[in-house]
Amino acid sequence: MKIVTICGAGIGASAILKVNAEKALAALGLTAEVVAADVASVRDVSADANVILTSQEFVEAIGATYAEVIVIRNHFDQSEITAAVEKALG
Repeated sequence: MKIVTICGAGIGASAILKVNAEKALAALGLTAEVVAADVASVRDVSADANVILTSQEFVEAIGATYAEVIVIRNHFDQSEITAAVEKALG
């Protein structure tokens, strides 16, 4: 399984989402590769992704994908992220 976290530059919000997605996976007892990336490289890094976590503003830029795109409203809300990961992968 693979989760990709996306933001504008690939170093801010996506890094926060990456860390929190890894915490969610650990709490759920699931294993997945988690990759943080910028929106410009989303096609390359998400080709084999199961889930993409991002903000609403980047959904349109992601475009067509086989991955489930999940909008996270609060990147610091661990319960929101854990619930999203559980729904998608659990």
